[in-house]
Amino acid sequence: MTKKERATFVINTLNEMYPEIPIPLDHKDPYTLLIAVLLSAQCTDVRVNQITPLLFAKADNPYDMIKMSVEEIKEIIRPCGLSPMKSKGIHGLSHILIDKYNGEVPQDFEALESLPAVGHKTASVVMSQAFGVPAFPVDTHIHRLMYRWNLTSGKNVVETERDAKKIFPKETWNDLHLQIIWYGREYSPARGWDLEKDIITKTIGRKSVLKEFEKKNVPK
Repeated sequence: MTKKERATFVINTLNEMYPEIPIPLDHKDPYTLLIAVLLSAQCTDVRVNQITPLLFAKADNPYDMIKMSVEEIKEIIRPCGLSPMKSKGIHGLSHILIDKYNGEVPQDFEALESLPAVGHKTASVVMSQAFGVPAFPVDTHIHRLMYRWNLTSGKNVVETERDAKKIFPKETWNDLHLQIIWYGREYSPARGWDLEKDIITKTIGRKSVLKEFEKKNVPK
């Protein structure tokens, strides 16, 4: 298969498997999504979804958030890890949203990435999921699968994102990045991976990845 044919196979397979695509992080508007995505850095979505209701019960908008101290925010979000940096980021960006954007989350990559504790991936998720702007945020699942599927050399997430945007049509990006995440979690995890259940990698996988899997799973 050519790279284009492999990309089409991925799109078609994932559309069949995930016609309805749940968004992994619970939220009700762009602000709560921004906070949830920020908290998800080096933390599972499941854990974030356990913590955000506690935080949002006290503050689900920037005006209430800045009434809390950084220390109070830190105590609530501690289970998500990196709480000193994240709590300062949440407090700081809430101030900026009020001062510069009338308390609204800006629909702009550059503006989002200028906020404290907000990187390119967080900005991409918010632009894609809150505002429907085509973006292809790359997390560990997408990075791993794009390499396994021989659609990128996989040296880093920047390269993987660039390759994904070249290969996949722009109109597929917002659904596709979520479909790949769900597929990666269910069928192509980093650990406990069963190639027999992973139809996409089994069909179009990088030869070296398939050989490595076979080598590790030779019956003793």
